[in-house]
Amino acid sequence: MYLADGWKDFRVLDAGNGMKLERWKDVTLLRPDPQAVWPMEEHRADAVYLRSDTGGGHWEYQKELPKQWTISYRDLKFIVRPTGFKHTGLFPEQAVNWDWMRDRLTHWKRTHTRAPKVLNLFAYTGGATVACASAGADVVHVDSAKGMVAWAKDNAAESGLKDAFVRYIVDDCAKFVKREQRRGNRYDGVVMDPPSYGRGPTGELWKIENDLYPLVADCAALLSDDPAFFLVNSYTTGLAASVLDNVLRVALPEGAVDSDEIGLPIERSSLVLPCGASGRWTPEGGR
Repeated sequence: MYLADGWKDFRVLDAGNGMKLERWKDVTLLRPDPQAVWPMEEHRADAVYLRSDTGGGHWEYQKELPKQWTISYRDLKFIVRPTGFKHTGLFPEQAVNWDWMRDRLTHWKRTHTRAPKVLNLFAYTGGATVACASAGADVVHVDSAKGMVAWAKDNAAESGLKDAFVRYIVDDCAKFVKREQRRGNRYDGVVMDPPSYGRGPTGELWKIENDLYPLVADCAALLSDDPAFFLVNSYTTGLAASVLDNVLRVALPEGAVDSDEIGLPIERSSLVLPCGASGRWTPEGGR
């Protein structure tokens, strides 16, 4: 398992009963997590997200919280806030992939004189964008949600990367990749975090079981002659890491493929909370 165990401002304190108790700097949140099927003791939190029987849910606050606050991971900073869909704007388990991408880009830069170019698809609030830009990459950040792209810009500014070379684009990811093919643009790194199901800014339908492989194959055509990495993340229940492994092996050029679950350590036990899966490709061996 790829374990995101380098955090200081974030902790999973406990998990169970379909919930996870987290500390986000000085704030404790209790949120649903379908993977936490084992029991745990009852806990108090500063805010609890309660699901509705009719779908969705709401936050119940035990004390007044700031509208938003900033947490740090190594030299990176991110704005977090409770949203109406239980999320906080950040997936902290992805820190293990931020480290991996930064290592890959640092290695790539040793043998090249130009800045690496990275394409971040379904880029959300820009965790991967900030990580890659901090490693000196020129990043193209694509997401269909205008509000998430604005949040990503704020995250970059928090990390001192306001003036980094990042293009923020509100667009359907699959359509954008097709246009990049026609333009002849190439990238040294590609990272994507596709949803299970979604719609683009003009109603384009996305279903991961139908659309993941074609998109990965299209992105393979955008790789430069000497790329650094290709990374696919998935939070889709039932889509095993071995599926990502197979997709990368079939769609990409010959190289090293490694896929596994990603997870977060649970502080009050020796357990690990599984948080989806990642598939990694590099043109040569090594993890």
